[in-house]
Amino acid sequence: MSSPTFRRNSSRGSVCGNRASFECSVRRRGSSCSYFSPEDLNVSLNQPIFTITLRFLLAIDLWLSKQLGVCACEEASWGGIRPLVRLVEFSGHVIPWIIGTVYTLLRGESVEEQEIMLNLALALLLDLLLVRVVKTVIRRRRPAQNRSEILSTFFVERYSFPSGHATRAALCARFLLAQLVDEASMRFLVVGWAALVSLSRLLLARQYVTDVGFGLAMGYCQYSLVERLWVTWDCVQDLLLIGLRERLNRAYSRLWMADWKHLI
Repeated sequence: MSSPTFRRNSSRGSVCGNRASFECSVRRRGSSCSYFSPEDLNVSLNQPIFTITLRFLLAIDLWLSKQLGVCACEEASWGGIRPLVRLVEFSGHVIPWIIGTVYTLLRGESVEEQEIMLNLALALLLDLLLVRVVKTVIRRRRPAQNRSEILSTFFVERYSFPSGHATRAALCARFLLAQLVDEASMRFLVVGWAALVSLSRLLLARQYVTDVGFGLAMGYCQYSLVERLWVTWDCVQDLLLIGLRERLNRAYSRLWMADWKHLI
């Protein structure tokens, strides 16, 4: 007959063994498509109440972002539609927008069209600059899933806040609605495209919910700045004429000095 102490120790060992095997299975299951890194949720009760509250809100942001990241990898619950979501994501990338805008600017048939495309190009450059500045200041890391997988995109971004795709989607959508799109059906498609591009960043676990939310607000406000700094085609022509006049004057002064030295 086994003693009670031996039974207790054996049962405790079996429970510990089951718990260890369960943790190993969870780790093994989540290693291929992990979203969190352990240091993202470090909270100490010795910190100030403001810091604890901020970390609590960030924990909610992390949890909600994890729930939405259903296309984070091929093994995810919606991994089958991942190529389609990545295609939607690419439609909000800066490269096709810059190429399309410059091409339309060069091939524009009217002055009004060229002026609109010129300001859209300047708006895209302004967006790149402002997003880069904010990311450099905030320095929020990307989700753990994309710290290595992000190499699949064209630009390797180290930081996550704010979402450049979201700012660009909101900026371009508001620009198109204000300058080019008049029909109700097309306006609905533009707004839907901006929403899908922003959602694709969450479905692919590229960024957190707060990154995308702040990016949408930032892009929406950027258009107001673009409107205030609107560059007219006449202003561009005046600048070109001023630059051309300065070059001609400089060349004429050089020729005049050369002739004067030759006479001397």
